[in-house]
Amino acid sequence: MSNDLVFVTGATGFLGHHLVPQLLAEGFRVRALVRETSDTHHLAHPNVELVIGDVLDPAKVQQAVAGCRYGVHAAGLFRFWGRQEDFERVNVQGTAHVVEAARRFEVEKLIHISTIAVVGEHPPGIVIDETVKCRPADPYQRSKLDAENLVNMFVRGANLPAVVLRPGAFYGPWGRYAFNRLFFEDPLKGLRIQVENGRRLTFPAFVPDVARAIVAALRLARPGEIYNVCGESLTHREANDIISRLAGISPWRLNVPSQLMLRLARWLTARAERTGREPYYPINLASYVFQDWRVSSDKAHAELGFSPTPFEEGARQTLEWYWSQGIFRRPRRAAAR
Repeated sequence: MSNDLVFVTGATGFLGHHLVPQLLAEGFRVRALVRETSDTHHLAHPNVELVIGDVLDPAKVQQAVAGCRYGVHAAGLFRFWGRQEDFERVNVQGTAHVVEAARRFEVEKLIHISTIAVVGEHPPGIVIDETVKCRPADPYQRSKLDAENLVNMFVRGANLPAVVLRPGAFYGPWGRYAFNRLFFEDPLKGLRIQVENGRRLTFPAFVPDVARAIVAALRLARPGEIYNVCGESLTHREANDIISRLAGISPWRLNVPSQLMLRLARWLTARAERTGREPYYPINLASYVFQDWRVSSDKAHAELGFSPTPFEEGARQTLEWYWSQGIFRRPRRAAAR
């Protein structure tokens, strides 16, 4: 695949910071669709071409896709708070523009980045594989499932050679939101709380692993298929203990009663409707925090060779990034490499 041209959306995002270097290392050339206001310093490379625009502009999408052999659609709006129409516009309408361009210019394979979160509310005790029925619980999850359904409609109706990857909860260098904020930044700032004694299972995905899975999917994934891409599920307490030990901070967490946390989240969310600013604990966090996310990536392992980085090593690299960027000061008690 040396020198094959890949169009990429979301190249300036969390995943994009890892994906573009991985594609370049594998010999691909990249054409990235980037917004005019985005920081593109990390994309300065002779084998990276920039098209200024976004996924809501179909003409710019087509300009980015024309002449490309492959595509990775990783752009999207991800927040725990926001209006349904905003999520639908970016995540569904934007996807429509990408798949239509990919069909028009006969892209050989399109990788669409979704999320395991589309599963939404699920029965206790189940293992979440690619066949589990999806019951999205918030506007973001619904929009991502709608986007998946749109991709699959093009697969069936227009023979679009597209693949859906569903990563777990992103963590790693270059992230400042969601898992990174809750499990890394909050404890490092001294905000050390947990719910239900930390017994709930979370579903972390080390973002460099996701980038490698995308490259593997370009080679090996079967069009029309869905693949979970996730590390080993572990309890909140296990994640907290590992991060605390590596960071040289106390593993102690204040256990906040579930009902109190939910009442606080509802109050903060209602207040946000008046202020227009995202609350620190939106109520939409509930489906992520108060369920067990026991995820299987066996299909990606068998077909794509996916092998996740152990959480301890991923956490170590994440902390090293925070310290190297000066976001947090390295404690003297931090675990040595």
